[in-house]
Amino acid sequence: PLCAPTIDNEWIPSCPTHLKPVVGIKFDTLQQGISFYENYARVSDFDTRLYSTKKRKSDGKISLKYCVCNKDGFRETPRRQSNCKKKRPITRMGCNARITLKLINDQDNYIIFSFHEGHTHPLTTPNSAHHTKQSRNLTLAHKKYIMDNSRANIGATKSYRLMKEHVGGY
Repeated sequence: PLCAPTIDNEWIPSCPTHLKPVVGIKFDTLQQGISFYENYARVSDFDTRLYSTKKRKSDGKISLKYCVCNKDGFRETPRRQSNCKKKRPITRMGCNARITLKLINDQDNYIIFSFHEGHTHPLTTPNSAHHTKQSRNLTLAHKKYIMDNSRANIGATKSYRLMKEHVGGY
């Protein structure tokens, strides 16, 4: 889905309304809430990461969980800049897109407590969506192919390149 920046210079992803998070949606477990946001991110063409957690002191249960865009925040500057052999690209841009999951006190359910939809960076285009974190997973068949080749003393990198030739590309 392509999107254009709004007046506030934020990019709003376009996705079906039933996949879009809304404040107040209830989940039975924390993992269901996280999976819901990851599915929304996959459809909206951005990556996520788990950010921060707050626990209750009384019983140690997670009371707040933040899931953010992977471009949230800014990378710390390295202490030894002169010894760096390889410069890492800047990946964090201070994006504010996030979801907060909160534990309901009287139940063991979680609700969407807050949701910020706008991104401070352009989202992934459909042509480069295969580079996202969710798309870079090997299937069980691919893993088995690599393991079979390792038994024949063919390394993982060479196996991956052979597999790429068999299927016609990355």
